[in-house]
Amino acid sequence: MVKTREETRQRRKMHIRKRLHGTKERPRVFLNKSNKYVYIGIANDDEGKVIFSLKGGKNNEEALKLAKDFAKKLKTKKINSIVFDRSGYKYTGVVKKLADTIRESGVNF
Repeated sequence: MVKTREETRQRRKMHIRKRLHGTKERPRVFLNKSNKYVYIGIANDDEGKVIFSLKGGKNNEEALKLAKDFAKKLKTKKINSIVFDRSGYKYTGVVKKLADTIRESGVNF
């Protein structure tokens, strides 16, 4: 049976999510990509709440700006350590740029 790209990503996502869990001290950062935008947010899985989320453009320059804004907001919330959930997306391109930029701003993964 031939699987679509989305079905393959969802399978990868489930394998990743069963190992990751965000807490109050170390929340989970998740992302989603659409055709136009990249959404990035932070969640506390113990309480089942999204703390905040941001939306930005999908090209590399806009993704870098989004990651810098996200890192600033993390600092204002006094969050220094996170768990990064790439949501089944491969760790290349925009996903890697987002993660590297957040890491460079001083947030520990």
